[in-house]
Amino acid sequence: MRPASFTDRATVARLTARMLLDIRAVHFNAAEPFTLASGLKAPTYIDCRKLISHPRIRSALMDFLTARVMEDAGFEAFDNIAGGETAGIPFAALVAERMGLPMTYVRKKPKGYGRNARIEGEMTPGQRVLLVEDLTTDGGSKLGFVDAIRDTGADCAHTAVIFYYGIFPQTEPRLAEHGVRLHWLCTWADVLAEARRGGDFDATTLDAVATFLDAPESWRA
Repeated sequence: MRPASFTDRATVARLTARMLLDIRAVHFNAAEPFTLASGLKAPTYIDCRKLISHPRIRSALMDFLTARVMEDAGFEAFDNIAGGETAGIPFAALVAERMGLPMTYVRKKPKGYGRNARIEGEMTPGQRVLLVEDLTTDGGSKLGFVDAIRDTGADCAHTAVIFYYGIFPQTEPRLAEHGVRLHWLCTWADVLAEARRGGDFDATTLDAVATFLDAPESWRA
């Protein structure tokens, strides 16, 4: 178990954004928008899965995420760390290692054979479970994972992500209504600010992205 790094939130957000930009996990293209998992179009796309191939950055971000969760939720708040299939699995394992806790993962749907399990690993009634994922857009996919965890008799009141879109105002209230608090390291606003500072994209592209981030629904229209 490694010590967590407690750093102020603004510095964590800036450093996280810089790391994501440095490994080219951030993609901006207003001329040919990306199709997100939700089916919606956007001039922005982020690939947090690339982090697993960059050990120094991966390690720093997992230290940050572990510290953020412990600072916000408490040092003895959890009994089990669960990763959401598939992108959340490696990050859940890394956070569990740092916290010295068991790790499980949650399938998007039952596997359809054998035990027809949705939870892999050992999760028991009464355990306090932290759900770890790579990112969240509007929080919708998190609710399915949380419900699967609760179906075991365990409790899940927190979810932690590296990246939070931060542009859909209903996300946090939606999770809160489900009894879930969201923890994150950085948002699109942080990435855009760092990209401007570092000159990672041309000004025209960044201005187009800013227009989307300010009013995503209007931009799509």
